[in-house]
Amino acid sequence: MPWFLWLLLAALLGVAEAFTLTLALGLLAAAALVAALVAGLGGGLLLQILAFTATGALGLLVVRPIARRQRNRPALSREGTDALIGRTAVVLKEVSAGQGLVKLAGDEWSARSYDETQVIPEGATVEVMEIDGARAVVYPHDELP
Repeated sequence: MPWFLWLLLAALLGVAEAFTLTLALGLLAAAALVAALVAGLGGGLLLQILAFTATGALGLLVVRPIARRQRNRPALSREGTDALIGRTAVVLKEVSAGQGLVKLAGDEWSARSYDETQVIPEGATVEVMEIDGARAVVYPHDELP
């Protein structure tokens, strides 16, 4: 009944993965399943260990780095006002610390300068740094660090 022991090991590793979320223990659980399959088909202990080792190594060296990169990627789409951050706008009315108007994504938006001491003239290109309520907080595009 070595296949049962491999299945038990796979279950234990799967439960441990659920608690740790390391991506490693889940891949080792999959390797234990492969070893259980080999044992179930009548493979000897050496073949079972070889199957477990090879599958585990393949998972940890190939699959895990790819999965970690995908998990750590930022969301590709932003919604609502978050989608406006980083966009370029054109100043329609001079923008200062307290007031201004920009054309952003085809609409006119109230705006204020990101740098409270700065006045941005009409016609300038700005970048949206944040959205504060219904007001775009902007910085001149040509002065970005």
